[in-house]
Amino acid sequence: MFSQDPLIQKLASRPDKLIDYKNNAYHNMNYLDYYDTETLVNKVQKATSNTDVSGSHGKKNFDILNKWAKKNGFKIKTYPSSKRYYAIRDLPLWERLGRFYGNLVKIDTPWSVQDKNNPNLKRYLKIENDKWVGWALVGSGTKYRYQIYFNKSFPFIHQNIIHFDLGTSYPTFSGTSVLDVIAGRQGATVSKKYNLGHGVIINSADNVYTRQYQSKTHRNAFDYDRYKDSYTNLDQNYQDPSMIGTSFRAGIFALIISYAISIPMAFFMARFKGKLFDKVGTGVVTLLIAIPSLAFIYAFRYIGAQLFGLPDSFPTQGASSFASWVMPTVILGLLSVSGLVIWFRRYMIDQQQSDYVKFARSKGLTDNEIYRKHIFKNASIPIVQNIPGMIIGLIEGATITENIFAMPGMGKMLPDAILAHNNSIVIGLVFIFTTIGVLSVLLGDILMVIVDPRIKLSTKGDE
Repeated sequence: MFSQDPLIQKLASRPDKLIDYKNNAYHNMNYLDYYDTETLVNKVQKATSNTDVSGSHGKKNFDILNKWAKKNGFKIKTYPSSKRYYAIRDLPLWERLGRFYGNLVKIDTPWSVQDKNNPNLKRYLKIENDKWVGWALVGSGTKYRYQIYFNKSFPFIHQNIIHFDLGTSYPTFSGTSVLDVIAGRQGATVSKKYNLGHGVIINSADNVYTRQYQSKTHRNAFDYDRYKDSYTNLDQNYQDPSMIGTSFRAGIFALIISYAISIPMAFFMARFKGKLFDKVGTGVVTLLIAIPSLAFIYAFRYIGAQLFGLPDSFPTQGASSFASWVMPTVILGLLSVSGLVIWFRRYMIDQQQSDYVKFARSKGLTDNEIYRKHIFKNASIPIVQNIPGMIIGLIEGATITENIFAMPGMGKMLPDAILAHNNSIVIGLVFIFTTIGVLSVLLGDILMVIVDPRIKLSTKGDE
């Protein structure tokens, strides 16, 4: 965990600070509970009503602290330099999981902020025409100022009432929420115009929609003067999409490309089975299956760069350039084509021997009509059923593709986080990938019912 943290070397000559730093990192990632000397003494004094106890080295203090520690599952340790006491408790796996899922969903309410230095903080939710964002559900006492707001960015209606907490990133992006790392926009900051009314228009890189409560001790005087309240902690506007946004864009278009190529190709290969088109197509697809994914990506990357002048690295032209997206997206889509073509062709050929096809032929329907109206319609069921597998496959393929093209997406972030021992990011990404996989399976089942009403997802009675 600490191998790539530069502060570890700086703190090597200060062992007390080093222990405190490491234990705080473990504490933030739910590996253990850690109380430094001051916190430990306050806990024990409150629990035992003994105000004489302190964190100084000595038998009397140790006995009192150790008695409390054993009762609460802690161990009393000693800082090497000051000889003062601190306490740690290793968290069992079940408790770590409980904390992760227990803190996963955060609901913002007017009582979310508890600031001792601001006892008269107003607490409310009301709809008002805010001068910064227009009509919005505005909160006070909430963590976020704007609970529900509207703008021109998809999906146009936004909310800050519910947030997900996937932990805190460390050592890369240290101290930043995992979700902010993954879902926060990237790149250079950009200024936007804000019309404050009465002819006042300002340019600012502040993302006013993210305004969060900030205590007086941490407040910036300039921000307080600008916003006229305590909601002065906010993010900046960035020009590039987030990691999730980057992977989502590439994945969706790759899925469209793979189906747009695979379905027509498999249809005509099955339609002209054994003929030249089928033989050539089968040969090409078999060759593509035999080529390792890594070699496939590098080969098409070279072709795209040499023949079409496309950038072979995403950062060369950046996310704002359409050319940057072409090769990663196309390659990601082509990786799935070969398997889908073989599978769909086989299914359509199997359907040719079905009784309904023979019956349609006996009625005088042409082969084109049979394929278009009957075989393809039935074959669309497994096409829909295969969508979950395609989505999961695209996630796997994106890990390699994004790394080769240096795309700042979730696929690239996963191996980067593993190499940096950023366990919080790894857990967050695996959780997101798993959730996408489960939801894609559910989506596939729902789409099958829509395509073929004969399929039922539930049973009645003794069925």
